[in-house]
Amino acid sequence: MTSVNLSWTLSRYLGRQFFVTVLITFGVFLCLIYMIDLVELTRRAASHKDIAFSLLASMAALHLPTIGSDTLPFAVLFGGMAAFMRVTRNNELVIMRAAGVSVWQFMLPALAVAFLLGTFIVTIYNPVASAMTERYTQLEAKYLRGQTNLLAVSANGLWLRQADGDGLSVVHAQRVSERGLRLEDVTIFLYKSDDSFTGRIDAKKADLEDGYWALQNAWISPANDRPRHYDTYQQPTTLTLTKVQESFADADTISFWDLPHFIEMAESAGFSAKGYRLHFYDLLATPILLCTMVLVGCVFSLRTSRLGGLVQLVVGGVISGFLLYFLSDLSLALGKSGVLPPFLAAWSPAIVGMLLGLAVLFHLEDG
Repeated sequence: MTSVNLSWTLSRYLGRQFFVTVLITFGVFLCLIYMIDLVELTRRAASHKDIAFSLLASMAALHLPTIGSDTLPFAVLFGGMAAFMRVTRNNELVIMRAAGVSVWQFMLPALAVAFLLGTFIVTIYNPVASAMTERYTQLEAKYLRGQTNLLAVSANGLWLRQADGDGLSVVHAQRVSERGLRLEDVTIFLYKSDDSFTGRIDAKKADLEDGYWALQNAWISPANDRPRHYDTYQQPTTLTLTKVQESFADADTISFWDLPHFIEMAESAGFSAKGYRLHFYDLLATPILLCTMVLVGCVFSLRTSRLGGLVQLVVGGVISGFLLYFLSDLSLALGKSGVLPPFLAAWSPAIVGMLLGLAVLFHLEDG
């Protein structure tokens, strides 16, 4: 009974040391990221004299959670290495080994904390960060990019707002094909610049050409006139295929819980949801990736007590972490290009890194 209590006490101590160190490291990263992003926003807003510094500061704060989540694996790696080296430097590791504590028992609390932290990031942190990023994207589009074309996909089809010369129009389509170049069952609502309604257009199909929508079987209904039918009709537009794709929702603005439904709606509307599916699987792999970073940090931290060369081992751990992160980005890029299936592209770097870390630990611990 005493050994169980001691094991639980030791586990809580090690888990708390790891958790606090990771939080401090992550906090330092967030502070640095906030200052860098604020400077970049200030530079971008230099030509916009009407943008207040308080707005830029709030935009940087809204953008911080999403950018910060990208640095979390490094916070786990550096924080884990610092926690493990602290235990080693204080000779606590020697005492634990003398008491019969293996490396697996020593590492288990950190792995549990990393897994729970990854679960928290995916299920709670990500939805909050997505909402903040969506607001940041709206402010950036309005004040820094001057973007007037906004696209949204819902259960009722596709909605697209576009600026057209002296006015604007809202385009609704039930289906999309040709990667956004063709809309089917189209309704276009026409407005003046003062948002007064001027009419609507109903068409069977609309093909995006250079500077206009080529409508087929179109009914033109002015606000104060009778409807007229045209076999073909050209509706001016400033949209291009690139602008349509850029207006599509960024994956970072969609909550983890909403992604499956959004993927289903995007695919039913005719858009490719490969990038969103890849992002969903990447989020699911977050707890495993954080556990892999713990293994990498443990591998290099435990060796300091046996082989010496602290600086060299720390540099080795940092390089290994960056290499794993680079391979993860490379795998995601291959997934986006279609070379790898989304699930394999998102999960393979974390799983391969974990297997390699376990193999090295088995070698160091059991010879």
